[in-house]
Amino acid sequence: MPDLKEIKAPISDHLTLFEQKFRKSMKSNVALLDKITQYIIRRKGKQMRPMFVFFSAGICGTINESTYRAASLIELLHTATLVHDDVVDDSNMRRGFFSINALWKNKIAVLVGDYLLSRGLLLSLEHDEFELLKIVSSATREMSEGELLQIEKARRLDIKEEIYFEIIRKKTASLIASCCAAGAQSAGADADTVQKMYCIGEYVGVAFQIKDDLFDYTADVATGKPNGIDIKEQKMTLPLIYMLNHSPKARKREVIHVVKRHNNNPDKVSEVIDKVNHSGGIDYARQRMLEYQQKAFDLLFTFPDTPMRRSFEQLVRYTVERNK
Repeated sequence: MPDLKEIKAPISDHLTLFEQKFRKSMKSNVALLDKITQYIIRRKGKQMRPMFVFFSAGICGTINESTYRAASLIELLHTATLVHDDVVDDSNMRRGFFSINALWKNKIAVLVGDYLLSRGLLLSLEHDEFELLKIVSSATREMSEGELLQIEKARRLDIKEEIYFEIIRKKTASLIASCCAAGAQSAGADADTVQKMYCIGEYVGVAFQIKDDLFDYTADVATGKPNGIDIKEQKMTLPLIYMLNHSPKARKREVIHVVKRHNNNPDKVSEVIDKVNHSGGIDYARQRMLEYQQKAFDLLFTFPDTPMRRSFEQLVRYTVERNK
């Protein structure tokens, strides 16, 4: 598996400078707000979104001030959606840290999310970055639609494969697509190139989400048993959809009943996981994941072979080979 630290190497200075600029973009004169935004900065993840922005800019031209704004804009709007998601899901943890709502309650968390959203809008308007704002605002809309579509369809727990792909295209892939498009736009790429980078990001995002689906069926380090978290949360993932679509009606009804009524029973969840494994659902999902990765590569390889493109390629490989 590619090493994330090595992948980052060509843009490590850019990422360090980006963090400083991002911190500055969140600054507020309200002490409570400043305290919370500092907490958000401290619990940063792998920086994959900024990496997609910088590599895309590097492939299409030169990394510049607009590229830093593109990365900050995406992080501000995305962080706002995460803060709001934790309130919606009543979640107390995110990436091993307490969520904002767990520490400061829902009212403050919602207001902080609103503040981050406004900072993103203002950052783009202050510098006349209208195209970047259009790209990232479209992704935010798609993510909201994807979440609502998932909620709407989850009530029946009988999702067809095309609906699943529509959900993950909106909910997950649109964000990575906007990273790639915004990076290209910031480097002065023409509309066709920006669209091509968007498509690459969308394919990567779909592969990324399928990989996440597969984690539900791999053994947890602590227990040695599959996680089954998505089943507990009644989320329809590709391996499960495949198994349901290739099962007799009686078994299909039985599995849907478990997911709906017994999703907190570890033994019942394990039975469902076994059925998925024996149905070929895992292999099918892996195959689809690699198909989407290849689609991304087919487009990516139309760009000249440069260190930036090679690093981007490694980042794409990382998204489907990661183990968490």
